[in-house]
Formats: sequence, C-alpha cells, structure tokens
Amino acid sequence: MSWTREQVHVTFAAYLGWTLDAFDFFLLVFVLKDIANEFSVGVPAVAFAITLTLFMRPLGALIFGRLADRFGRRPTLMVNIIAYSVIELLSGFSPNLMTLLILRALFGLAMGGEWGVGSALTMESIPPRSRGLVSGILQAGYPSGYLLASIVFGLFYTHIGWRGMFFVGVAPALLVLYVRSHVPESPTWKVIEKRQRVGLLTTLKHNWKLSVFAIVLMTCFNFFSHGSQDLYPTFLREQHHFDPHTVTFITIILNIGAIVGGLTFGRLSERIGRRRAIFIAALLALPFLYLWAFSTTVAMLALGAFLMQIAVQGAWGVIPVYLNEISPDEIRATFPGLVYQTGNLLASVNAVWQAKIAVANGGNYSIALVVVAGSVAVVIAAIILFGPERRGIDMTKSAAEIPATAH
Repeated sequence: MSWTREQVHVTFAAYLGWTLDAFDFFLLVFVLKDIANEFSVGVPAVAFAITLTLFMRPLGALIFGRLADRFGRRPTLMVNIIAYSVIELLSGFSPNLMTLLILRALFGLAMGGEWGVGSALTMESIPPRSRGLVSGILQAGYPSGYLLASIVFGLFYTHIGWRGMFFVGVAPALLVLYVRSHVPESPTWKVIEKRQRVGLLTTLKHNWKLSVFAIVLMTCFNFFSHGSQDLYPTFLREQHHFDPHTVTFITIILNIGAIVGGLTFGRLSERIGRRRAIFIAALLALPFLYLWAFSTTVAMLALGAFLMQIAVQGAWGVIPVYLNEISPDEIRATFPGLVYQTGNLLASVNAVWQAKIAVANGGNYSIALVVVAGSVAVVIAAIILFGPERRGIDMTKSAAEIPATAH
C-alpha cells in the first residue's frame, strides 16, 4: 500500500522522538559508577535515579496524553520533546546527588509522555496494513537510543566526562523544528476533536478489565526490558572490568539485535497476529539466558546480548500497535502511554532491586539478570494469549462512531 509524504514524515518524527528520548534516558546508565564516585555514594544510591524516572513516567503519560487528546497530538509532541531535552541539559549541572535525583524525576514526566503521544499520532495516520512494520520501527527507537548513547559514551566519555554526556542530551530539541515544519495532525484526532467525548475516568471504568490486563502485561514487559538492559553496562564494567570501548562494542551489538528483533516481530505480527508474535518472542529469550549472562569472553557475551535482545525487543516491537489497536478511541493518546508507564512505575524497583541482588551475591550481576528476565519471559507468554486483539481496526472510522452526545 502506497504512503503519502506526510505519513512518512509522521513515522520518521515519531521514531526519532522515541529514539532521542531513550538516548537521553540511557546516557545515565553508562555513568552510574562515575556519579557514585563523585558524590561518594554507592551505585545503588545513584541507580535510584532510574527508579525515580520510571516512577514519574505514568504521571507524564497522563498529563501529556490528556493534552494530546484535548489539543492535538502534534503540538503536544513538540512541547514534550523540548521538555525532556532541557531537563537532560540541566542534569549535567547537578551539584549533588539530591539535585540530580529531582531532575531525573522531572525527566521521567517528560519521557513518560512522548511514547503514547508519538505512537497515537503515527498509528492514527498510517495505512492499517503497515501498522505491524511501523510498530517495529517505532519500538526500534528505544534500542536505537540505547545504541546512540553507547556510541556517544565510547567516543566522547573520556573527553567530556559524565556531565558532558548530559550536555550532549540537549540535542533532541532540534527535532521540534522538523515536527513543526513537516508533520501534520492526526486525521483521527480531527474527527474526535469535533465530537463530545466521555471523560477519562468514565472511559477507564467502562473498560476496567482491559485496563487491568494492559497494566499487568506492561509491568511484565518493563521488567523484561529494564531487567535485561539498565544494569547491563554496569554488569560489564563491575563484574568483568571491561574498559569503556569494550562496553560500547557489546552494547552496540546488543542494540543491533534489539532493532532486528523489533522490526522482525513487528512485521511478523501483521501475518500471524499480535498476541502470537509476542508469545513466540517472549519464549525465545529462555534458551539465550545462559549465554547472555554467564559467558566470560567478549565474543560470547556480545553474541548472547545480541540474541537476548532479539527476543526482548522482538516482543516489544508489537506493543505500539497492539496497545493502540485495543485502546478506547476517546483516549488513544492517553491509554497506551498510561498503561505502559504504569507498568514502568510498578517495575521501577528493578534497577535498585537487581543491584542489591548482585551486591548480596558478592557482586554477581549474572544471577540478578537471569532471575528477572527469565521469570517475566514466562509470565508474558502465559498471559498474552488471554488478551484481546483488534488487528487492522479502522481507527478513523471507529472514532467517527463515538456517540456525539456522550457525557
């Protein structure tokens, strides 16, 4: 099916928005040890910044999602991008750990809004038969951001230090210029804008079973991704004592696998269904656990990380389209992001939890990584088949059917 130029611009902008958001998030995970040394605290104390970021993301999804449902996806996305970029810059000026923690909490607000707004704008704008592939592209923004952060770490860290890493993070603000000049508003939102709609709480109440299912699912998904990624650079530096260039090499390979997985399973979901694609990808992680976490050479660790992230981000590659398709039409900019980020909230203990498990086992991060990632892979596969599926729904037509007199 042919695409218009505007649809290409929308997809590209949403992909870049999530890529650069993830880039700003992952810059922190490479310098946990350095910040801990400067502020004379342990790594778990600094890792609490990750917890705070994840903790605040549901509130960000709610705030920016409601703004996007009321005022439009496009202007909200621009405000969102500026917010997370400026806060990233300010993080580099932190004089102490408390200031950094506050700024990372505020960063969580901005980060929490981008995914839901960007995915709604895209899924409502593109041809339905392209959603599976585009879902993989959008979710590939997350490992793409991780990949970009690892490249910046490898090239510039020794020259600019941990503060300079955050200063680089202001660059995404330039994306706003592209969105303003090339990205149109969602056609579905234009239909919804003219109709009186049911409020958020009423809509969630009418769809409470769907909401509970989605939150549980996304909690498991966030343990799956954060449990396999956030402390992996620390695992490589602390447990294997690799230098920054080796860490960069492995994380680049890891994220290439993640991008391949997201694109492959996103596209596959268009043929075999969203739930079945997620089921297969989640279980695919199990045979890779040992190679990923217990290998001792650079080559084997890189291979294990590559294969593991094909599975993890393969499952994630289906999530943007899956959540947008099952979302109530009235709150599509709010619902996917809200349930996703609420899952993040419930999984926000992961970084500190894994760090403490590692410390309790004599600095063995391998055990912490396998316990979390292996467990949630099984749970995801067990519950996804019980969820709904609305593959290929016409979002604009469905939005037009919302009763105009609803209160």
